[in-house]
Amino acid sequence: MSETIHERIQRQIASDDVVLYMKGTPVMPMCGFSAAVVQVLSHLGVPFQAHNVLDDPELRQGIKEFSSWPTIPQLYVKGEFVGGCDIVREMFQAGELVPFLAERGIVVTERA
Repeated sequence: MSETIHERIQRQIASDDVVLYMKGTPVMPMCGFSAAVVQVLSHLGVPFQAHNVLDDPELRQGIKEFSSWPTIPQLYVKGEFVGGCDIVREMFQAGELVPFLAERGIVVTERA
């Protein structure tokens, strides 16, 4: 029996504490919004698992339906949908992202 896209996404976000659905890879983001989220997470030293939706059309559409969020990137922390680029960037700039991550047991090793 094959796994549905919903089941696959559920497994992915349950398997890692921080999961980013993005266009491209952390080393080579294929859009500025994905690059911005990678930059924030990398700056904070947060380990994360990235999934490239450009390699998988089913995942690209499925993640939008799964979260009821129309855009990519999408960040999940401990299975909870956080948001896209604007939300992550706003949380970071407002000083809310580090406490949010810490409350969920995510170690932040912020770099200067």
